[in-house]
Amino acid sequence: MVMPVYMSGVVLLLVLLSACSDVPVNAPVGSRVAMPRKQPASTTIPAVAEKPGYHRVRRGDTLYSIAWQNGLNFHQLAEMNAIRAPYTIYVGQSLRLVPPAPSPVTGPVSTPNPAPRAIASPVPITRHDPVPAAAPVPAQAPEPEVTSEPALPPVVSHWVWPTTGPLLRGYMPEANGKKGIDIGGKAGQPIVSAAAGKVVYSGSGLVGYGRLIIIKHNDSLLSAYGHNSELLVAEGDYVKAGQVIAKMGSSGTSSTRLYFEIRQDGKPVNPLRYLPHG
Repeated sequence: MVMPVYMSGVVLLLVLLSACSDVPVNAPVGSRVAMPRKQPASTTIPAVAEKPGYHRVRRGDTLYSIAWQNGLNFHQLAEMNAIRAPYTIYVGQSLRLVPPAPSPVTGPVSTPNPAPRAIASPVPITRHDPVPAAAPVPAQAPEPEVTSEPALPPVVSHWVWPTTGPLLRGYMPEANGKKGIDIGGKAGQPIVSAAAGKVVYSGSGLVGYGRLIIIKHNDSLLSAYGHNSELLVAEGDYVKAGQVIAKMGSSGTSSTRLYFEIRQDGKPVNPLRYLPHG
């Protein structure tokens, strides 16, 4: 049987296509483009840039440590931020470090005389209609005063040296940074409170002080004990003069020592004025 010409052409075309499909075709190296995967949403909270003149409260901060770090009296810091005793602050809270600028005085503002208002005639009260007596207001008991801490003495009369050892550095009022004194000694030797008071900071969150303790002696005097190897008291503890509060170490510094500082109204003063001599 003779196949028509057009049919033979179709068969030939099918044979050629089948032969071409058997030849492997390889993509050139590097031509494959990977589609970018969808990245999961980040769970990290972006850092918030702090405004100049403000401090954002971090974990471990106290009102006293923030005031200490910025050369303020804690009363100043509390007053600027409307914080009342017992001076509770919160992580993430933004605290003002400088008082707000006073509003500019533009002079007296004259106000036009108000238009006279019509005065309603009084309503006559008939004598046979008694005026109802006002209901008696029940007496309210006064709210109890919140006492956050026992009263500390206004004047601290008894001071002791916080540890024994050579004076490595004296008080340097013109120095940049820390202005207290350094006392040498051996690792682990006891550090005691220089006067009675309340522990208002115990931690290592202040850069340059290592493991630090701050004690409040009254509304104007604070003392600090830095570079300890171990802290033996917690915030809120009341201590007596000479009570062991820490062990000497070298945290935050290059050698074993105690950094001791006294501040009055937020400003460093010479500790040797308070410590006994001889």
